[in-house]
Amino acid sequence: MSKVVLEDKQALEAQSAGPSENPSRIADMPRVTHLTSVHLADDARIFEKECLSLAKAGYQVSYVVPDAPVDFGNQVNIRTIPSVAGRRQRFLHAIRAIYRAALQENADLYHFHDPELIPVGLMLALRGKIVIYDAHEDLPKQVMGKEWIPIRLRRVVAWGAQIMESIGARFFEGIVAATPTIAKRFPPEKTIIAQNFPLPQNLIRETALPYAARPSHVVYVGGLAQVRGLFEMTRAMEKLPDVRLLLAGMFSPPSLQREVERLPGWQRVQFLGWQSRDQIASLLGQARVGLVTLRPLANYLDAYPVKMFEYMAAGIPVVASDFPLWRDIVEEAGCGLLVDPLNPDAIAEAIQWLMAHPEEAEAMGESGRKAALEKYHWDAEAKKLLALYARLLPLKGDER
Repeated sequence: MSKVVLEDKQALEAQSAGPSENPSRIADMPRVTHLTSVHLADDARIFEKECLSLAKAGYQVSYVVPDAPVDFGNQVNIRTIPSVAGRRQRFLHAIRAIYRAALQENADLYHFHDPELIPVGLMLALRGKIVIYDAHEDLPKQVMGKEWIPIRLRRVVAWGAQIMESIGARFFEGIVAATPTIAKRFPPEKTIIAQNFPLPQNLIRETALPYAARPSHVVYVGGLAQVRGLFEMTRAMEKLPDVRLLLAGMFSPPSLQREVERLPGWQRVQFLGWQSRDQIASLLGQARVGLVTLRPLANYLDAYPVKMFEYMAAGIPVVASDFPLWRDIVEEAGCGLLVDPLNPDAIAEAIQWLMAHPEEAEAMGESGRKAALEKYHWDAEAKKLLALYARLLPLKGDER
């Protein structure tokens, strides 16, 4: 690792270190509880960014989550509920379990992360609790891209989802939107934008190989689905006999794996399955290119792709979908190449160019890393979150 990268890492670690704990101050800080029915215990946005940022600021934080590992919490009190398979069963049973657990926590503020928990948020708000809704996605647009919903019903379901969010927004005292586009759908006086930028210090590794010494590996990290460009990425590999694609994530639905494995390009693919945060950091430290070639669905066009910022923070050039918003980011940072995500030939050509021009590719990676460390990182977003909490929850004993 270069001296510059090491210094950046040390500076970020110092910047992210929370204030020293003062027991008397912690006793005065309110109790806050985060709720999810679908995310993992170590979810980057919920646990690593939001819960830990709040805990470092002194809040007493708990996290209600399905099937969390024992003693996972560290600075956060983890409360586990049993996971339930299937959407209908989860809606009927897990939601009741989360509501019961939330009441038992008796928190001063509840912060929930799934649209299906809006009824829970409403019930808590009607009991006089302060409730925050964390809108990770543009829900109506997301519904329109759900393949498991029949096409003829999607507009009706999307309309219903929008109505449900609108009703909830009247009762919730705070909305945390993951993007500016999502924020536009909620009352501005209640809404903050906390973009899902990465924690760069988690992705910088002293063990990363020098760029010139890395094998011809391309990496994709995230959900493996048709809408996320899985088939186009795999077809692109047919044209790259000397390149290997490493996939880190899980297939959605699982049956998709058998379908994509039939493609000739799969011979150039290595499926790694789910990877921990440390494993992803190590993986990025061995790769030459990061792919983020999502299909041009309405829900993606205005989204800020976390994986792209993670690639940038790790110092590897990106090959990204040529969406207007993403084009502005990539061109401003000078961190990679833009392609038509529906064209496997274009994806292959971009990868081949980066492999054939290692010095230019390394320079793009360094430019992306610089932009991630200076602009696209979580620390600035955490300040917005803490400001919202400070406004809604003054110290106990302070005048409300």
